[in-house]
Amino acid sequence: MEKNRSVQFSVSLSMIRTVILIIAFSLLSGGGGYWLGTHEVDVSWEGYSPQASVVNTTAPENRDVDFSLFWDVWDRLEQNYIDDEKIDPEKMVYGAIKGMTASLGDPYTVFLPPEDNEKAREDLQGEFDGIGAQLGMKDERIVVIAPLKGMPAEKAGIKSGDFIIQVDGVDTFGWTVPEAVEKIRGPKGEKVTLSVFRDGLEAPVDIEVIRDTIEVPTVETEYADTIAQGTPEQEPANFKDGVAIIRLHQFGEQTNHQWDVAVNEIIKTCNAGTVACEGVILDVRNNPGGFLDGSVYVASEFLKDGLVVTQEHSSGQSLEYTVNRKGRLLTQPLAVLINRGSASASEIVAGALKVRGRATIVGETSFGKGSVQERIELPHDAGLHVTTAKWILPDGSWINEVGVSPDIEVVDDPTTADVDEQLDKAIEVLKSKE
Repeated sequence: MEKNRSVQFSVSLSMIRTVILIIAFSLLSGGGGYWLGTHEVDVSWEGYSPQASVVNTTAPENRDVDFSLFWDVWDRLEQNYIDDEKIDPEKMVYGAIKGMTASLGDPYTVFLPPEDNEKAREDLQGEFDGIGAQLGMKDERIVVIAPLKGMPAEKAGIKSGDFIIQVDGVDTFGWTVPEAVEKIRGPKGEKVTLSVFRDGLEAPVDIEVIRDTIEVPTVETEYADTIAQGTPEQEPANFKDGVAIIRLHQFGEQTNHQWDVAVNEIIKTCNAGTVACEGVILDVRNNPGGFLDGSVYVASEFLKDGLVVTQEHSSGQSLEYTVNRKGRLLTQPLAVLINRGSASASEIVAGALKVRGRATIVGETSFGKGSVQERIELPHDAGLHVTTAKWILPDGSWINEVGVSPDIEVVDDPTTADVDEQLDKAIEVLKSKE
């Protein structure tokens, strides 16, 4: 039976047109702005009159794309699908756009409907309800890049590198990261059961996690109870055995400000002479990344001048990011802690400091995400994350799917919860340079 439906949906073709244009553009980032190219798309609508009332139908020019098959499928679904209530024009358009980005085979290029885009904003703002874990894609499966320190995922036993096979009994194969986030995130106090598989296990295990409000401080200082001499005196909160420790959890909107507060505290303590300042440890373990500008800002704290990272775009154009300010920790002995949960912007910092010879890298090989995504706000509060470039370390290396290798490899022993072998090794390295 033929169905006659007239539905007004204002997001449809304007959204399609916008995303097609954005994907066709050559995007170059620099400073605070973006420059867009001029390639446009000519979409052919002839031969089809959809049952829904389509608005914003003006097609761009200079590129021929035949949309007759799209509308043919649309028409057949409207006329033949058994469950009339599931025919939602807006969801169908969103689904089509998701398919367009998925066709690129890049897990980091994704279209975000309004609800998913809002969650992505919340992640970088640093407060939301969920389990507190950064997710990614590896081998076409949802993988935990890093559980956030002290958050429900870490407390429940979720680890970096865990593959999430099921969520509440539903298989995750074929899911995108935004889809996984949507299913895993939820109101504080509610539970979610994750079936995870990790190295060393013969079969997946179910882990129940109780959601909570996730507040992510991007910068944190280390607390210690005793100093190296073993006296009952307590060291300042940001020192251990005379070594200053800065934990950097992500590169978010507040990173630069919180970083300055932490560094000022360290400098104030050293100038006061209350503790022997024998070096600095930058801890970016389980730091999944964030804003590129933040990584350059942090690296500039330790480098006098020169190159931090280079962006190489598909157009062949390169954009160099160099030290952009006068650093305050230019001469102190420096070690950087990394592990499998260190990704993206944290790999830029660790990699730049390593190849520039400024720091000793301690820990495990990092995640290996060497691409750059631009966050683009679309009409109707939707969003698009597009891989626009790859980033290259100052020595010309690209660590994508390879990672930054440590100078001194130390694997954390999960059976010794009260001992941080990687941190202890980093302290040992710095103190040996006295």
